[in-house]
Formats: sequence, C-alpha cells, structure tokens
Amino acid sequence: MLNIEIDKKSGFCFGVVKAITKAEEELAKGGTLYCLGDIVHNGQEVDRLADMGLITIDHEQLAQLHDAKVLLRAHGEPPSTYEIAKKNNITLIDASCPVVLKLQSRIKNAYQTLPSPDTQIVIYGHIGHAEVNGLVGQTDQKAIVIESEEDLYKVDFSKNIRLFSQTTKSLEGFNHLVTTFSEKVEKDVNFEYTDTICRQVSNRIPNITTFAQQNDIIIFVSGKKSSNGIVLYEHSKKINPNTYVVHDLTDVEKLDIDLTKKIGICGATSTPSWLMEKVADKLNEMVLQTTNE
Repeated sequence: MLNIEIDKKSGFCFGVVKAITKAEEELAKGGTLYCLGDIVHNGQEVDRLADMGLITIDHEQLAQLHDAKVLLRAHGEPPSTYEIAKKNNITLIDASCPVVLKLQSRIKNAYQTLPSPDTQIVIYGHIGHAEVNGLVGQTDQKAIVIESEEDLYKVDFSKNIRLFSQTTKSLEGFNHLVTTFSEKVEKDVNFEYTDTICRQVSNRIPNITTFAQQNDIIIFVSGKKSSNGIVLYEHSKKINPNTYVVHDLTDVEKLDIDLTKKIGICGATSTPSWLMEKVADKLNEMVLQTTNE
C-alpha cells in the first residue's frame, strides 16, 4: 500500500454542506427539484445528485419555468432571481450561504447610502462567478469588478471608493489591493474597504501550507470551475512544487509521479471527501496493476 494521507481539513465548507443537505432532503420527499446552476463547482458531485433526480437549469430556463420548486445554491443570487420566482409562482429552497447573504446586505446598504452619486463600489472577485453576479446585482449592475491589478484602469482614483471582496478570494490578495488603492487614491478622496472574505475559506491557507510541507507530493482535487480551488492549488504549488491538480479519476491515471514517496491528497471547499478517497483508491489500484505486470 502507498504512503497516502488525506487532509481531514479539506473538503466541503459549511455553506456547501448546507446546500447539498437541503437538496438531498428535498429529493427524498419526491417530486421534481431544479437547481439554479451547478450546486457545487465539482462535476462528480453534480453528477451524483443528478442521479438522485436533481435537475440543473440556467437563468434563461428559470425565466421559462412556472409552478416549480427550485433550489438556490450557496453562491447566492441577485434580486432579479427572486423577482422572477415570485412572478412565475416558483417555490424557492434558498440554500444561500449565510456569509454570502451578509455580504450581499452590506453591499446593498453601501449602494443605497452612497455619500455621493459618483462613489464607486468595487468588488474584488472573478468576473462572471455566480457569487459575484449576486453581489453586483445588489447595485443595479453598477459595481466595478476587478480580478487583479490589471483591472485597475476601471477605477477612477479621483472619486470616492468602497471596496469589498468575493468571500472566497485570497486574503493576501485583498490586503495587497487595499495597499495599492491607498497609494493610488488622490488627496481628499474617501476610500473605505471591508474585509468580507470567509474565514472558513481563508483559514484553509495556513492548513494547506502545513500539509504541503509535510508531504513529498500533493495531489489537489478540485472542480475546474472552483474559484477557491484555484487559490488553494496555486498556494500549495508555491509551497510544494510537486503539487498536481486532478479534476477526476481519469486525471489521476495520467499522473507521472513517484509512487514510493509520501503523497498528500487535499481539495477545495467544493471537493467532496468521497472523491478524495476515490483518488487514494485509484493510486493504490495503479500500484497493484504495476506490481502484477
């Protein structure tokens, strides 16, 4: 058997657990249940729930739906989604993460109490990400979204700024951005920022740091769409260059690694523990196949 350790602190955050639990509970009641967007950014978990009957739809399909039951995932939704549901007599099973809902409320309040009409609300996040779409929706689509310093051209540093962050962004990246904004704003410009990064997510960084140092090889299991997965994988790679990302079991088969080394398996807040266990099983299976050849 291989020397494999699965990180016990990796896997679903409480927001994802809540959404999946609600989906399973509703599916157990019978009837048709739709989910607006992938319930979690992990294809294997989406497939598992689809086999149980969960039907994933997009916003265009939601607009055509009537008299149905729809689950809202942890990422949160803009006000327009709730308006469509009310208009179309759709029953919502709202599994929005409490941390995300609190952030939406903060941004909505900031937008409604702007100190001046030209004050800019800036969100540090991934453009087009489900959570970010929900946040921008609190501002009538007027918030400015920046992914990195390359997007700073969008911001007018001669006007007031209120800065927020997507909950799953890097705390280090946000703090660096705060410093940059502070240096760039012109004199007498009001710059306010609110650290809205989820600590259950940001605390994964020190854990991944330790885990990556304790193992010779790191196999990071994550869905391709996971924003949190990208942050954690890149951090692990920085700590341990022998870090490899896999999205499913076919990726495991393609790995060119020394299986005699100590291997650590970890994942994102959207990675199910059962998938990390299957990755471990696959590695052991590969060793047995090699031994029998």
